[in-house]
Amino acid sequence: MFKKAAPAATDKKNDTASTTTTTVDSLEVSTKEKRATKDLFTDLSDELKTLLELELDTLHYDWAKVLKAELTKPYFTTLKKFLKAEATAKKTIYPPGPKIYSWTHLTPPSEVKVVIIGQDPYHGPNQAHGLCFSVVKGVRTPPSLENIYKALRNDFPDFTAPKHGFLEKWAHQGVLLLNTSLTVRAKEAGSHANRGWEKFTDAVIRHINEKKEHVVFMLWGAHAQSKGAKINKSKHLVLKSVHPSPLSAHRGFLTCGHFKQANEYLQQNARDPINWNCLADN
Repeated sequence: MFKKAAPAATDKKNDTASTTTTTVDSLEVSTKEKRATKDLFTDLSDELKTLLELELDTLHYDWAKVLKAELTKPYFTTLKKFLKAEATAKKTIYPPGPKIYSWTHLTPPSEVKVVIIGQDPYHGPNQAHGLCFSVVKGVRTPPSLENIYKALRNDFPDFTAPKHGFLEKWAHQGVLLLNTSLTVRAKEAGSHANRGWEKFTDAVIRHINEKKEHVVFMLWGAHAQSKGAKINKSKHLVLKSVHPSPLSAHRGFLTCGHFKQANEYLQQNARDPINWNCLADN
């Protein structure tokens, strides 16, 4: 099923993911997009242009077209004012500003095949970089992601777990790794919940649900299942399980079969399957 990759380390408990450490700030998002997102917002007031500077500079053009109406709604301007106040108060926010919308470049709307929904970005230093469950190389693989790797091995015996938790290669294939909240205050889980991000990411999911067909939604845990409650099951495949956290993964996640089911569904609907086994270092 998979092309064989290099063997993984045997002692994962002591493995720190990679001999070479990457920093979130050093990551570059490669994109062939030449159209300027700013061109979609020529009618904004100077105040709004300043408030939405990050979005105008870093949101992928195609996602900006989809989400344009959201960016000027009262809830989003309120969210942006809150984030500005956090910065003024010298709060450390993760991921760093330029990485908040990295998912929009890695997985444009036309390329979405699979959606995995997380909750908060990781709130430790040099972890979050804009993709749920993913951390940069050199950072210890989070326990939930270790369990995701175990579930993949159950689905595909030749899956080779990488020595890191960097999932960008999945995103490049059409796996949208979307957190419900796109920012968090350092060391304070849930600190940016209920500030407006939820409505924004609801709009992302709503667009995929309404405008695309044959997308696989992986809803792990009660939070993700609530987030995806309105997905049209006649157009898409909805897969549900407990969360991969060590607190719940033993209750069925490790044998949920989601990755194999996703690939079978994509192939049945004339879409290329995901090569989940592309992460292991050569």
